[in-house]
Amino acid sequence: MEANAPQVAGDRFAVKATADTHFAWMRTRLALERTMMAWVRTATALIGFGFTIVQFFERLNNIEGVDSATRPFAARYVGLVLIAAGIVALVVSAVQYRAALRYLWHDYAAVAGIGKAPGNTPVYAITIGLTLIGVFAFLAVLVRAV
Repeated sequence: MEANAPQVAGDRFAVKATADTHFAWMRTRLALERTMMAWVRTATALIGFGFTIVQFFERLNNIEGVDSATRPFAARYVGLVLIAAGIVALVVSAVQYRAALRYLWHDYAAVAGIGKAPGNTPVYAITIGLTLIGVFAFLAVLVRAV
């Protein structure tokens, strides 16, 4: 039997902690962080583009010599949809991240080689902050639409 192969003694997925399994766990943990950061970047772009579209077309209507838009609220609706998509992406990614993190710490804590699981990570705090900013941007555009 290999040195880092799973031991089948009672529990099918019992793992002997070795350097290989520890570093595999670390790679998985860091991949989870990178995935979460990619979600945050995507959501930031969606929220930013949504807000920018609304602002751009609002300013465009105020320029002299520019004809009024055929559908004046279309840009606002597109912006609201983009902002809402960014908020939803943040919420879904935060739930997914939290579940995966719990799984890693609960089922493979022995392999981690670290005593106790950390509380909240910085990327999780950034996600919560950006979600609040997105909700604020959504409400600002929505209230201004009325």
